Amino acid sequence: MQIDVPQIKERVAEQSESLHRIRSEMGKAIVGQEEMISRLLVGLLSNGHILLEGVPGLAKTTAIKSLANTLSTKFKRIQFTPDLLPADLIGTMIYVPSDATFRTRKGPIFSNFVLADEINRAPSKVQSALLEAMQERQVTIGETTYPLDGLFLVMATQNPIEQEGTYPLPEAQVDRFMLKVKITYPDIQEERKVLDMGLDGVQHQAKPVLAPEDVYAMQEVVKMIYIDNNVKDYIVNIVKATRSPGEFGMADVEALIDYGASPRASIYLGLGARAIAFLSGRGYVTPQDVKDIAYDVLRHRVILTYEAEAEQTTSEDVVKRILETVPVP
Repeated sequence: MQIDVPQIKERVAEQSESLHRIRSEMGKAIVGQEEMISRLLVGLLSNGHILLEGVPGLAKTTAIKSLANTLSTKFKRIQFTPDLLPADLIGTMIYVPSDATFRTRKGPIFSNFVLADEINRAPSKVQSALLEAMQERQVTIGETTYPLDGLFLVMATQNPIEQEGTYPLPEAQVDRFMLKVKITYPDIQEERKVLDMGLDGVQHQAKPVLAPEDVYAMQEVVKMIYIDNNVKDYIVNIVKATRSPGEFGMADVEALIDYGASPRASIYLGLGARAIAFLSGRGYVTPQDVKDIAYDVLRHRVILTYEAEAEQTTSEDVVKRILETVPVP
């Protein structure tokens, strides 16, 4: 099939106006945090779920709510707690005495955007209830399976420093998040602006600027963005290096990795790289696009050994070594 990259670039330019309107509205509610906003947009463009990790007070919840507010869609926030039940999330069957039948009451999962706030505070049975929704984009209540909307994103937050009353997320669920984004502190100028807004009692809220159809249009253009076969091979080699680093001359890394990334990582690297290219206004993917999104795609998929933890080696350290070693096309 003949690929017309200039034509794709024109389509990207046409849709960039919609993206600019989202950024503009989010910028009214969020000071700085450009990296976090960029990754939320990558998730939106790729229709992939996102896990935000950072200490309290870094505007994680505000950023997700602001993104949802820019779209005329259904949005639900679920505060995850230790006493939360699967039925509180997906819904349940309710007995109706008047006609002696059961009626389905759908839960908050039946939305376009679901904010799972402090997701690691809920027990494993609640986490498991999310698996079907996140992967198959459907929910089973009783004996009936209900499809979710085409635009369905789970955006979750978790606190990395507080362990009391938290539950580690199952690996199967973590793997269903396209990106795991680590949020850092704002710089001093941004924090000063946050301080001024807080002291003045200024609170801005993003307003709807796009409809779901506009999001679908952007997503279709992202799917058109060209990825050369050499870049595809580069993606596969990066993921393979997380499983067999010795084959790429990293024998010392072999003892640090317990489990490498799944094939889902290859898919998400390609989708994420396309979204990065879209954000950059290009109709094609470069190896740098793959590198830019690699940490967020791989940090939660590379499982380290006890030896690595004893040496205080992080998954980011391993990913960095892989990106520095795997040949770039």
